[in-house]
Amino acid sequence: MITDDQKQKLTQLATELIDQENARTIVEPQDRSTGFWFGGGNVIQDRDGSILIAGRFRNYGDSRTGVGAGARGLELAIFRAPDAHSKFEKIVSFTKADLAHRGMGIVSIEGVALHLADDGIELFISTEKDAKYPERLANYQKPGAGVWSIDRIHADKVENLSPENIEEIIPFGSDNPERLHCKDPWVFDLPNGDLALGYCTHPFTWSSSGTAMLLRRAGSETYEKVTDSLLQRGPVWDIAAARATERLAIPKTGAFAGGPDLSLYFYDSCESLRQLDENPTAVSRPRGWSCEEIGGIAVGVDSDLTQIESISVEAPLFVSPRGTGCSRYIATLVTNEGIFANWQQSQPDLCQPLVGHFLPMERVNEILG
Repeated sequence: MITDDQKQKLTQLATELIDQENARTIVEPQDRSTGFWFGGGNVIQDRDGSILIAGRFRNYGDSRTGVGAGARGLELAIFRAPDAHSKFEKIVSFTKADLAHRGMGIVSIEGVALHLADDGIELFISTEKDAKYPERLANYQKPGAGVWSIDRIHADKVENLSPENIEEIIPFGSDNPERLHCKDPWVFDLPNGDLALGYCTHPFTWSSSGTAMLLRRAGSETYEKVTDSLLQRGPVWDIAAARATERLAIPKTGAFAGGPDLSLYFYDSCESLRQLDENPTAVSRPRGWSCEEIGGIAVGVDSDLTQIESISVEAPLFVSPRGTGCSRYIATLVTNEGIFANWQQSQPDLCQPLVGHFLPMERVNEILG
């Protein structure tokens, strides 16, 4: 798909953009301890030029024994700043009770994504609903746990977003139990006006996770299936998960000028969904596990959205130098001045604030050239 030289340039770009050492804290979690974080959303530029960040506050709660043990996905929040370098202030907030509909309570708020539409703004919301597994699989459902699906709300501007018009757009996959849970939406526009909607899937057994994608044609309100397996799980560090969270169109410059339109995808993964003990005599390596994922990059040709190919084959690219090593839910925004990225990053006290870093466009062009 691309040359080794191009892969090296994209790896360097991603590494300098997702600067683990020099990122600044953007949104603090509600407590500085394990199980507390903010993230799982995206970043966009509003029509007035200000920057909007969406995400959710997650508080401690162990889904292995039922999320009733803690608050878990507690609050959906949207923050605004005049630019990528300023302080972000919360402007919109929704609780689990606010987002309940169709007679089902919300157990946990999960990943979210803002999108500027022709007629205003829309917000895609994934939640764990108080729903039951298919009867034949009922014994697999953990006590107190629900099923994830994805909803949408919309308004003329971000301050007017309200759950009053909430609608489910991706139901949980009761007829497709190997992809029963659907969560963590991320979106991008295609040149022809179509909207690509990616999201994470989990099987009823919670043994892995993958990435699916839908397409909403320009002028349409329906969603067509593109693929159930956008990114294949890898052979080494990413064998348990392949959860894409963001797409970045690669600038047509330097080594990428004159070629096909390509996109860089950021994805979360791990070697196992459970923490593994290392052999003390073996090489120590980052493994990741559920809720403590680490990250890599993949590349895809824009003319074919059915599959993307990992560049981070042998090892992860994004590992926090602190805490558990968790570094996940990467989101990016391209501006005239550069690229602004944010992500969840583990800290020494094991919380995961949203951190961010800005890479000037001059440096982007140097790397790709």
